[in-house]
Amino acid sequence: MPKLTEVSESSAHVGLTEALPVVAESTTSRVLVNNDLLRVVQFTFDEGEMLTEHASPRAVVVQLVSGTMRFTVDGVEHTMGEGDVIYLAPGARHALVADTACRMTLVMVDTTA
Repeated sequence: MPKLTEVSESSAHVGLTEALPVVAESTTSRVLVNNDLLRVVQFTFDEGEMLTEHASPRAVVVQLVSGTMRFTVDGVEHTMGEGDVIYLAPGARHALVADTACRMTLVMVDTTA
């Protein structure tokens, strides 16, 4: 389990491009913030990598930092480019396929806290 990040303490996460590079034929991730209210995770995907359909009990905001991907939400596919954002309601089924090498930031928010 990633280290708990106190809600009352600020934090900075810099140099992520170097610290979390895109790895050939891989999906990688690093948890940046993790507490009772939210979790922030940065992912990298090599071209062709995917996440199969799943859901989160939390509300989720996904922002594509670089690259292009196809992101499916409740059966509807969206082509995402750099800077694009998708909001997922709690329980929304979703999946993705990286069309190019990608970097994505995911923020999960606990709507019950």
